[in-house]
Amino acid sequence: MGEYYHLYNRGTEKRDIIIDPYDLNRFMESILEFNTIEPIGSIYERSFIKNKLGAPTTKSKKLVSIISYCVNPNHFHFLLTPLVEKGVEKFMQKIGGYTRYFNEKYKRNGVLFQGKFKSKHIADNRYLVHLSAYVNMNNRDPLGTPTTKLSKSSLEEYTENKIGFCSSEIVLGQFKSGKEYLEFALESWKDILERKKALEME
Repeated sequence: MGEYYHLYNRGTEKRDIIIDPYDLNRFMESILEFNTIEPIGSIYERSFIKNKLGAPTTKSKKLVSIISYCVNPNHFHFLLTPLVEKGVEKFMQKIGGYTRYFNEKYKRNGVLFQGKFKSKHIADNRYLVHLSAYVNMNNRDPLGTPTTKLSKSSLEEYTENKIGFCSSEIVLGQFKSGKEYLEFALESWKDILERKKALEME
């Protein structure tokens, strides 16, 4: 705990894991609802508890604190820190429950994601700040416009004070405003895209 990690994975055989807006909403709901130390069953089952108690289901202790995220049609990124022992592993195991929903909906069997999720430890603050920009901008063009409606990131939580579930203070506290962060993120993303393009030309 007190450590930060970049987690990511993609669909097996590079297949899409988000096919329509409902899938995107379901994946986002999974991120929110499964971030708890309590066993909650499926999101479908959880909805009945919500209705019965008439209260949100996310009040219990969280497994991780999410700094930034991006969900794309065929892959996702999380920047987070664990809040409990083995919080990262437990959170990602629960997120894997999305596979059951996806397989039932699209009448398929087998794994949905490409093996175990990938994890990189974030060693210093500079890397943390730049990585937040990479994750937030991962579904954007150089102007910051989303490249598809089947994608969502936490960028607006950083730049427009939109209510979400990210703990962005550790990054945003290093900027004067959301506008300044956006300028930084756009420039950082532009540099990344230019480097990728240069590598493709080699």
